[in-house]
Amino acid sequence: MLQVQGVSDYFYDKYLLGRYFMDSLFELIRHRRSTRKFVQSAVEPEKIDTLTKTALMAPTSKNSKSWQFVVVDDAGLLLELSQCRSQGSAFLANAPFAIVVLADPAQSEAWLEDAAIVSAFIQLQAEALGLGSCWVQVARRPHDETQLAEQYTRCVLSIPETLSVVNIIAIGYKDEERRPYDLERLAYEKIHYNKF
Repeated sequence: MLQVQGVSDYFYDKYLLGRYFMDSLFELIRHRRSTRKFVQSAVEPEKIDTLTKTALMAPTSKNSKSWQFVVVDDAGLLLELSQCRSQGSAFLANAPFAIVVLADPAQSEAWLEDAAIVSAFIQLQAEALGLGSCWVQVARRPHDETQLAEQYTRCVLSIPETLSVVNIIAIGYKDEERRPYDLERLAYEKIHYNKF
């Protein structure tokens, strides 16, 4: 009887833990907003380590692990990366660090999806660690009239031609607070059940 009780307790504990994570994940998603202003304070190495481990646990198509990452905390490189696009990337210059998300098209036909999923994981983990983040789209975006942002970024960071540069995620302690999503104002008209 004790053993049955133990198993029952185990599953009950798992249920409670699951409920806790479901509730906390929902609130985490609700509060995660793009942060473009950062406190000029370094992020602790253990938090960066947690973010990189999170990235390495993100799912990929057929477990291809088609992504790779460059963690950039050098202020000079961040300044150069902030110029990868004519608009929408300047805030990288003030981020304590960034994670550049790369993908190998030869490893998976779903490389772009793999990179998008891992980017979302990184941003949610950053929020869970009390950090802000913002994604800079690099793939298919221009640097200037003669060069793509991807080519520019590849040159700055010595990234091999075989890897696509998908995005750069700026991360740091928030120097701005934004309101969480208002549940009353979500675009519920975008949700369809059974048929469009």
